[in-house]
Amino acid sequence: MIHRLLPLLLVTSAAFAQAPQSAPPIVEPGTFPQTWITGGPNCLTVPEWQIHEYNANLYILRESGCTNYEKPFLYLLFGKEKALLIDTGAGASDAAAVTQKLIAKWLKKNQGASIELLVVHTHAHGDHTAGDKGFDGMAHTTLVPATVEAQQKAFGIAQWPEQAGSIDLGGRIVDVLAIPGHQPAHVAYYDRATGILHTGDHLYPGRLYVSDFAAYVESTRRLVQFTETRPVSHIVGCHVEQSAAPFVDYPVGTAYQPLEHVPEMNRGVLLELMSGLEAMHGKPARMFFRDFTIWPREPRPAATKK
Repeated sequence: MIHRLLPLLLVTSAAFAQAPQSAPPIVEPGTFPQTWITGGPNCLTVPEWQIHEYNANLYILRESGCTNYEKPFLYLLFGKEKALLIDTGAGASDAAAVTQKLIAKWLKKNQGASIELLVVHTHAHGDHTAGDKGFDGMAHTTLVPATVEAQQKAFGIAQWPEQAGSIDLGGRIVDVLAIPGHQPAHVAYYDRATGILHTGDHLYPGRLYVSDFAAYVESTRRLVQFTETRPVSHIVGCHVEQSAAPFVDYPVGTAYQPLEHVPEMNRGVLLELMSGLEAMHGKPARMFFRDFTIWPREPRPAATKK
């Protein structure tokens, strides 16, 4: 019996070994810093912005906690024809001047004369739009207001929030997903080049404030479904409120966070969020996780903070 099975096993093994193997997804690599500057302990020595080059065509800007305790992250992406800035900062944000300098350096390095800049937002809260006024009248610049109507038009989203839109930067496509729940005009950006999903205030290491629970659940489900068929190298938000210690966050208003959680997360955290929301069975409740807290609350005006 063993002799009869041996040829079959050999043939089966050979066929399995020769079966075509799918290639891993190709995404541009990049790096995050080991630590970020937050807001102290001595504000006299802290720069107003920390600039990190993730790779040659993606820059991460972090506003200092000494300027505003929200310490938001902004993201500047470059394509062949356009640059994209996601969010404009909080408080006395001079994001326009900082962005101009970065674009000038990028153009010099790439021997370019000019490039169009598209300024967009994750949502309409004040700590993500405070720097908008600095872009008024800036040459080669288009600012998309953080409203449902403006985003539908700019990103080609015919059916809000079910349909995805996109931005073509020239050889670099960024998908745009409507994800209301934290705020009605909230969107996420998926950069196909790096595989990074930018979720704004929907998912980040901290307190996930939920104003419309039903919409937030459906938005999370769309993110899960969208990422099922796409490589996700990192998920990033616009803040860090969580400590490096599990289940511990920094109190609201904290400027200096010497032991904060890293901003980048993986898709497993998104699945954990989805699982937690489903476990509530439609009854919103505060729920603590290792890297974030689901925090239901009443809706807030767009001009206020998170």
